[in-house]
Amino acid sequence: MSTMLQEKFAKGLEDVIAGTTTICSINPENEALIYRGYGAVELSEKAIFEEVIHLLIEGKLPKKRELKRVSRLLVQERKVSKDLIKVLRKIPSTASPMDVLRTSVSFMGTLDENRAFTIEETKQIAYSIIAKLPLALMSWYHLSRNKEVPKVNKKLTFGGRFLQLVTNKEPEAFEERVINASLILYAEHELNASTFCARVTASTLSDIYSAITSGIGTLKGSLHGGANEAAMELILKFSSPDDAERGIMDMLNRKEKIMGFGHRVYKKKDGRSDVMKKHSLQLAEKLGQKKLFDIAEKIEHIVKEKKGLFPNADFYSAVAYYLLNIPIPLYTPIFVLSRTAGWSAHIIEQLSDNRLIRPRAIYEGPPQRDVPAIERR
Repeated sequence: MSTMLQEKFAKGLEDVIAGTTTICSINPENEALIYRGYGAVELSEKAIFEEVIHLLIEGKLPKKRELKRVSRLLVQERKVSKDLIKVLRKIPSTASPMDVLRTSVSFMGTLDENRAFTIEETKQIAYSIIAKLPLALMSWYHLSRNKEVPKVNKKLTFGGRFLQLVTNKEPEAFEERVINASLILYAEHELNASTFCARVTASTLSDIYSAITSGIGTLKGSLHGGANEAAMELILKFSSPDDAERGIMDMLNRKEKIMGFGHRVYKKKDGRSDVMKKHSLQLAEKLGQKKLFDIAEKIEHIVKEKKGLFPNADFYSAVAYYLLNIPIPLYTPIFVLSRTAGWSAHIIEQLSDNRLIRPRAIYEGPPQRDVPAIERR
């Protein structure tokens, strides 16, 4: 292989520039996550998820009338077809919720007779998929357990409606703020593995259903999604902060990986974690479950002191979800409900100035040789 290709090589494409985008960046000076110029942390404090969906897909923060339109659209489009409900009823309760989401989007694509979508049509499909996924997921979750699917208050935000679908209880205002913050902070993250996969699929001029399905399949992998679930399972192993200190020290001595810490891009800290830590503390104090937070904080201190690693967005998001009474197997699916907005924005951007994504590889196999007759092999 040519020297030029070898010079460009980086295993896992680490730090390789694969394209340009106007959607998201990580500021190299302060490692702040930026959505179209706006800080994700500030958005999580001042906006609701619907505003960020509009920002990502339309390229700008919505005015009041635009926010009303998007909010109304997400309510109108949330219903799933009877045919999809039939499919969801056939999926066992033991299935991965990520497989349920992947299957749901794939099936939605079979119901759309159009095969060549314009940019505007792709945007409308994006809103429809985002709207439908919470109901598709929770319809399967409840029906597979022989329970009724909860009714929701349509006046709630996207996040509030999802919480009501999960718990069958209308959330308090502070609970709605927490889930909105989490959805906003997970909505986009530049060319992460699932986003890159979705863009590759879109670059072949496939449709948005296929591209979103690709993204979900990629996020299902434990090296990309799933850290919040693993983090919560770890936290629940310990009965007290002291117990957590002993247990984490044992794990570190055995050189075991502590999930929810460190990041491929961030080197100093993940600002999203600070937001979710604050919300987790507020939830814990309001709900009288401070011990759970104290255990998580002790783990943070030990890992930071002994390994120099900081908690990423997944660690305290897991604590917040647990305090919101969200079942652990639904943690990574929440990632999908949020990141579909970011994937959609990238798919639209890819289609707007498309070039087939087709990288090269350095060949390390044997040199070219003749094919021997079958008797001499």
